[in-house]
Amino acid sequence: MAISVDRVYQQVLTMANKEQRGYITPQEFNILAVSAQMQIFEQYFYDENQVDRNVKNSTQFSNVDEMIDEKISVFKLTANVGMIPGGIGNLPNNLYRLGMVYRSNTTIELEQLQEEEYFSVKNSPLAKPTNKYPAFFRKDNATIQCFPNITQVSINYIIKPTRPAWAYTVVNEKALFNGGNAVNFQLHYSDMSELVYKILSLSGMTIAKPGLGSYGDQQIAGQKQQEKQ
Repeated sequence: MAISVDRVYQQVLTMANKEQRGYITPQEFNILAVSAQMQIFEQYFYDENQVDRNVKNSTQFSNVDEMIDEKISVFKLTANVGMIPGGIGNLPNNLYRLGMVYRSNTTIELEQLQEEEYFSVKNSPLAKPTNKYPAFFRKDNATIQCFPNITQVSINYIIKPTRPAWAYTVVNEKALFNGGNAVNFQLHYSDMSELVYKILSLSGMTIAKPGLGSYGDQQIAGQKQQEKQ
């Protein structure tokens, strides 16, 4: 479930007015909203890694691993990648993180190597990639190279959240919300409070509103402490 960009902005303004610590304009909000969403989005993967290292809670509705997977699942996609001569394939333009790479229509997964690793093992009779144990490396952010020569592979990957935007129309020198052109946050609904506090926190660092920034930092710290109890 997406988070309403207008609801977040109104909460930010309400807290700013309540604390009498400053005002965030629509232009400032849109800049901060992008940064806040990406910070929380990246935290999903850090939290996922931490959960994998710890004992998982199997209680229904409170399994942390399942909660994190639910948050990430909306950003997961699959795609077929056709190969050009040399086993080189172009990755999707919207790729943010690459997951599994496997032969299309099979369960054979390609092992990911660093480019220097491949050149060190390619002449080894025992270690070089084969049809049974294929491999690939990232040539750059946009392409992969597979060995041996494979005509098509399938990939799992993560896309980046769409940039949120509080769209508005100026009427009598006042910004009025334009829902038709607005772009909501793609984060999980449970992250709404953190999103509001994060924007307030960032305001102190990026747009010189230290009062709002300090207030946001305090709210984030309090929320994190509550989550640990």
